Amino acid sequence: MKLRDDQIERYSRQILLPNIGGKGQEKLLNAKVLVIGAGGLGSPCLLYLASAGIGTLGIVDSDKVELNNLQRQIVHSVNTVGKSKVESAKERLSAINPDAKIISYDARLTSANILDIIKDYDMVVDGSDNFPTRYLVNDACVFSKKPLSHGGIFRFDGQALTILPGKFACYRCLFPEPPPPGLVPSCQEAGILGAVAGVIGTIQANEVLKYVLGIGELLTGKLLVFNALDSFFRQVKVPRDPKCPVCGANPSITKLIDYEQFCQIRKKEA
Repeated sequence: MKLRDDQIERYSRQILLPNIGGKGQEKLLNAKVLVIGAGGLGSPCLLYLASAGIGTLGIVDSDKVELNNLQRQIVHSVNTVGKSKVESAKERLSAINPDAKIISYDARLTSANILDIIKDYDMVVDGSDNFPTRYLVNDACVFSKKPLSHGGIFRFDGQALTILPGKFACYRCLFPEPPPPGLVPSCQEAGILGAVAGVIGTIQANEVLKYVLGIGELLTGKLLVFNALDSFFRQVKVPRDPKCPVCGANPSITKLIDYEQFCQIRKKEA
């Protein structure tokens, strides 16, 4: 794909970077990224990916925009309250970058549809805020060998991890099974500082851009942990677990399952 004059102008500040240039920008324009959840994490991630020139963005979310979302879900606005999140996000992203192809999936991810949805994308971003979705997405990406950016937020804390299946630790290497019902309160119950979602969602976008461009060092094999109260970042090494139930040498999980009954919570994005 040869860059048009208006694209050279639009992305000029990126093209100037020695690690990107025109060739790198063409890689971004040809990339296909799926973002699961147009919520607290998905919002900043989508905005930066569309602005950077990712050519195709898929968005998965089955919820509608609510007024209480606007404190952190910055892709939406008062004017889109009551509208489906995927359509609200699509409107905003298309207004920022009309060249971006936005594919919306107004649906709940399940073991029956996830493999078909993720199959055409180069990388998956998990911006969900519940354990059923996190484990389903992780397992599906491991089975499909799809690169995955995990993000999590809770009150004043956030975390991020990049997963290259078969090469580095997956989410189950860190947390083999979902926690028992009621052990970990949701963001709806415990609260979340909106800026924390912005920090982690932006880090996820950065991981996607580095992966597509083939530059820098990804958050593979290490969990980035952020605390907003002391503005402190730290990295925790996460080795690949040879006994991991999904990516280990002798996996016990060989097919996708849905975890709603186990976790007893409705799928809902941050």
